[in-house]
Amino acid sequence: MSMTDPIADMLTRIRNAVAIANNEVCMPSSKIKLSIAEVLKREGYIDSFDVVEKPVQNELKIRLRYGPEGEKVIQAIRRFSTPGCRRYRGAKDIPQVRNGLGIAIVSTNKGVLSDRECRAQNVGGEVICTIY
Repeated sequence: MSMTDPIADMLTRIRNAVAIANNEVCMPSSKIKLSIAEVLKREGYIDSFDVVEKPVQNELKIRLRYGPEGEKVIQAIRRFSTPGCRRYRGAKDIPQVRNGLGIAIVSTNKGVLSDRECRAQNVGGEVICTIY
């Protein structure tokens, strides 16, 4: 079955796993999903991720992070740009999520970066999603 928006599927799987306090979530793997998982790891929203080799399609396994008393690190994760309405922003126009408490993940010509990294490198691109 073909999927029209695999990134939204990834975000929904993470959102559902956090809602029921699962420690890990699995999904089909792709380069963009690996890049998004790398940004989430760098920014401290997930513990780790691994690619599990499968015969047909590899699987991405993400281990979610929770606070010391089980509080959620990811409060909300929302798709910003969709396949039907791509939203591009320049370096100065990238949204600041919750006054810096959250992040926006941006696909740039230098790879997938967080909003802070985009401002530091002065690059813009397609804002994929916001997380806080």
